[in-house]
Amino acid sequence: MEVESVESLTPLLQQADQWGEVLLLLPLLVGLEAVLSADNAIALAAISRRLHDPARQRQALNLGLVLALVFRLGLIALASFVLNFWPLQLLASAYLLWLCGRHLLGQDEDKDDVAEGVKTSLSAQVPSSHESGHPHHGASLASIVATLALTDLAFSLDSVSAAVAVTDRLPLVMAGGVIGIIALRLTAELFLRWLEIYPHLETAGYLAVGLVGLRLLLRLLLPAVEVPEWALLLVVGALFAWGFSLRTPPSPLPGQGSGDA
Repeated sequence: MEVESVESLTPLLQQADQWGEVLLLLPLLVGLEAVLSADNAIALAAISRRLHDPARQRQALNLGLVLALVFRLGLIALASFVLNFWPLQLLASAYLLWLCGRHLLGQDEDKDDVAEGVKTSLSAQVPSSHESGHPHHGASLASIVATLALTDLAFSLDSVSAAVAVTDRLPLVMAGGVIGIIALRLTAELFLRWLEIYPHLETAGYLAVGLVGLRLLLRLLLPAVEVPEWALLLVVGALFAWGFSLRTPPSPLPGQGSGDA
């Protein structure tokens, strides 16, 4: 999501000198990235969570976000062309809606169940001396890394337009993008922990992803229709409030519950 209301700050910021502009705009750009990328972070955490191995989850986030950074910097460099290229916006909207719909229809869980069944079958057939190899995990890691990079690219169409609305200085926007990717990496790992604790949080995040996709589609099909920014933030806030509303009870420690027998 973007904050179009920041355009009203542009005349004031243009009066500052070059260094003053940097000191004012860079924290603003970083703040926009931090506030508006919560739905992006939870989507990336949910995608990397399919690996089921914390070490490989972190590896996928590192590789995926490095690739995402390259895509984002290229998008910023070509912002004047890309942000007006409607086929790319349509593809980004369709991709985000597809991610949301696939999760809501339960296809993520079905795919994981099939993959787990194949893994179990293979482990029963392959001798234990070859279990240290990871040919199947490598392919899975590559697909997760690609999905992470594409997901961030789809979100970047929205966030870059917000940054460009603040300033047209590309080096400054790129600096904000780099810091935003670092913040996104840290936030995604935090959401990885929360997804294990709050069962509604993943669905709330994917609903927010679908909302971003609908926003891109609406802006493309009906550019004259302007949805109030406060309304979108209110909906996203309500989604995340619902996501954190239910907490999974902690598992009992070994030995607890058996003393009454």
